[in-house]
Amino acid sequence: MQWQVLTFDELDTRTLYSLLQLRVDVFVVEQNCPYPELDEKDLEPQSRHVLLKKGDKVIAYARVLAPNVSFAGYPGIGRVCVSQTARRLGLGRVLVERTLAVANELWPATDIYISAQCYLQRFYEDLGFRAASEPYLEDDIPHLQMIKYFQHAATA
Repeated sequence: MQWQVLTFDELDTRTLYSLLQLRVDVFVVEQNCPYPELDEKDLEPQSRHVLLKKGDKVIAYARVLAPNVSFAGYPGIGRVCVSQTARRLGLGRVLVERTLAVANELWPATDIYISAQCYLQRFYEDLGFRAASEPYLEDDIPHLQMIKYFQHAATA
């Protein structure tokens, strides 16, 4: 198993199929939430797809989005998911950490935004995010906007 960071054009068809299958399995089927999964954001030239494959199957996935794609003036992360068979292995935390590293590499010294499902608030807080809104419904699921603020390095 190896982590990969790819643009849309770098995705081969089997990997694309597998990551879309994972996203539909998690966000549409498991959460019983029909919504427009294909939203054009994957195609943005600066979008990055962070994924972990086991064989031909994507088992962990998130995407990094450029400023102004989802959040005005700021980059964001989204579609964070781990397959049911790979949960409870700590992959979610590693996935978000890798995704944040990619965002920091692309847009250094910039706050990172996420629209998080409310039940995951503590998970994201443990990774340095802070709630930045009251809960709201997104596709009939309670969410809140969270921000990981850029931390200036202390000077000695």
